[in-house]
Amino acid sequence: MRTITIEHEAGAPYERLRDAVRKQIERGTMLPGDRLPTVRGLADTLGLAPNTVARAYRELEAGGWIVGRGRAGTFVADSLPRRLAAPERDLAKAAAAFARRAAQLGFDHAAAARAFRDVDPRF
Repeated sequence: MRTITIEHEAGAPYERLRDAVRKQIERGTMLPGDRLPTVRGLADTLGLAPNTVARAYRELEAGGWIVGRGRAGTFVADSLPRRLAAPERDLAKAAAAFARRAAQLGFDHAAAARAFRDVDPRF
């Protein structure tokens, strides 16, 4: 299990931790299949609240950087997430916002897709 440290700089602690883990994965310091410390263990080591570590882990998992395997633990994902270019990232954010809003209004994916095609039938 690799040692994880965070820089004492500006930003929320969960963001600094998330970025530190992501950088270690990108650099190859942490490899696919490497086990991450438990939330509680890492929180104790870094002097952070367990919820702070849990939030960083949730964001890393949502981004495809790590994978939780229940009681077995949390591990570096087998493959790195695809990095989107800025325009693709902006489009993905807009699409995610549209999907969230459609769900808030009570529509399923099929209804949201129909609404999108109604705006521009080329899609």
